[in-house]
Amino acid sequence: MEIESFRREVLSYYRRQGRTFPWRITRNPYEIVVSEFMLQQTRTELVQKKYLPFLAAFPDLETLAEAPLSTLLSNWKGLGYNRRAIYLQEFARHALTRWEGTIPTDPALLQQCRGIGPYTARAIPTFAYDIPHVFIETNIRRVFLHHFFRGKEGIHDREILPWVERTLDWEHPREWYYALMDYGASLAKKFPNPNRRSKHFIRQTPFEGSRRQLRGRILSILLQAGGALDIETLASRISLPFDETKGVRENLFKVLQDLSAEGFVAEEAGAYRIRDH
Repeated sequence: MEIESFRREVLSYYRRQGRTFPWRITRNPYEIVVSEFMLQQTRTELVQKKYLPFLAAFPDLETLAEAPLSTLLSNWKGLGYNRRAIYLQEFARHALTRWEGTIPTDPALLQQCRGIGPYTARAIPTFAYDIPHVFIETNIRRVFLHHFFRGKEGIHDREILPWVERTLDWEHPREWYYALMDYGASLAKKFPNPNRRSKHFIRQTPFEGSRRQLRGRILSILLQAGGALDIETLASRISLPFDETKGVRENLFKVLQDLSAEGFVAEEAGAYRIRDH
């Protein structure tokens, strides 16, 4: 009875106030994959602005796989966590060379690709093919903590997942998970965030002044430059006090080394440019 009541409450909310997003309309597996990469650690409102323009630029696996990195990053700009763009392109190439241009239904195969963890590996076949898999993400976690773990602290996902499985609509998993996500988003506006009681809760560090912000600014400047820039020029365009402290020089150099190791930039004779793939 408890489970049936829970299902009715979630579905009732969804039928009254469920959200509409372009990735919920499509059944195209490639378009689902793009949305899942974009939605990792990014607000749905921001993804909604970038999703359709990105698909217009890269309408299929082939176009994405063959795109120059500079073009890919220019279309990804504004979404943050740029390594996801590289992982998405790697996925496209992987699908073409190993899976004959198809998107697998097996989470174990999907999880072989960088940028795909347990959630994404199960969400893709569920949303693309309506195949039931058990998974959890922020909004889903919030729902189950609110309903089944009230007053408890330090709840591990392994305690929540059996409830996700018990309540799953095995015949209509795609719609059920959309309902859970929307209901979870609504709970965030009505109650103190239940996710703080999760063992996995991590408070987001400020973006302003962060290493992540510096990475983004470096890539943006190199994209605008269209060529190689030395480290002093980069620092001046970022408006860093490059010559004032040794720490600033070392920090900028370390970030550039990381970007080089991750495949974003190439270094030639002390100058840096967006890598050509």
